Amino acid sequence: MGKEKKSIKKVSLIVLIVTAMFFIWYVSADRHTPYTDQARIQGLITPVSPRVSGFVTEINIKLHSRVKAGDVLFQLDKRPFEIAIDMAEAEIDNTTQSVAASGASVKSSAGKLGVAKAQLDRAQRNWDRVQKVMRENEGALSEADKDQAETALLQATEQVASAEASLERAEQSLGVSGPDNPKIRRAVQKLEKAQLDLEFSTITAPTDGVIESFDVDLGYYANAGQPITTLISSSDVWIQANLKENNLSKMNLEDEVEFSLDIAPGTIFKGKVRSIGFGVATDQTNKGGLPSVSDKKGWLQDPQRFPVIISCDDPEVKDLYRLGGQVDVVVYTGDNFLLNAIAGFRLRLISFLSYVR
Repeated sequence: MGKEKKSIKKVSLIVLIVTAMFFIWYVSADRHTPYTDQARIQGLITPVSPRVSGFVTEINIKLHSRVKAGDVLFQLDKRPFEIAIDMAEAEIDNTTQSVAASGASVKSSAGKLGVAKAQLDRAQRNWDRVQKVMRENEGALSEADKDQAETALLQATEQVASAEASLERAEQSLGVSGPDNPKIRRAVQKLEKAQLDLEFSTITAPTDGVIESFDVDLGYYANAGQPITTLISSSDVWIQANLKENNLSKMNLEDEVEFSLDIAPGTIFKGKVRSIGFGVATDQTNKGGLPSVSDKKGWLQDPQRFPVIISCDDPEVKDLYRLGGQVDVVVYTGDNFLLNAIAGFRLRLISFLSYVR
């Protein structure tokens, strides 16, 4: 009986020691080698939208096609845009002719003003002579001669004023001469827009990537600004690991990271910590409504998680990425051999188990 009690005490002591060691390892690992399976592959998504409207006449891609920046994805019907260019060019010709006609009108008005001024000068000199004769010999001229000279002067004055007004109207109608003329500039801008619309009728890939969410066919009417497919950019892909707040206490940028992908069971990849999140939403408050508060479950407060961005420069790994794919992540915050070894073994074991999960 005594031996049985000693055996029970020994087992209990061993269990207690193992439990204490496990607790110490768990607390230490949470800070020195944090692990999470709440990690997803993230990337940049670009909705491909035409900048002009038109019917699709050519499709050069398929679902999940890989494309390079500048590759032609779709071609819209060019004919309406080519017609618009012809019309804009014709408008430039008409405007140029109109401006030339306005220039000729200015020259004509200026000539008429010169004639009117010459007539005014003659009428003024004639009136001056009449005044001089009447002062020297009051009876030398009749009242009719006097009235005729005065009337001629007044008419000449009015003709000059009328010619000046005509010249001003002609100059305002012409505006600035040459290419800086507003009518010509407006016509040129219409041509440039028509040429730009023709260029926009060819829809190209803005960046390297993979085509996703593609379901249009020839004859589809594409509206400007409305996406017709989605491009998953390969320019920047990263892993977002949602780690608990106490995992961040010893974490720094450029810390070494190991991770595994479900698409490649048993394989471990290396990366680095690119950035660490500084804030997350804790509630959802709608204007005009009340904030929603989630109830606490259990007697322990659930730890808050923050996003940690992990990057990997290995091009072979990037070929395995699938946006939204699940990732298991371990961050090594120091050189603790024992904790790092345990964390590495744990990740490799989980990676092999992904064969069956």
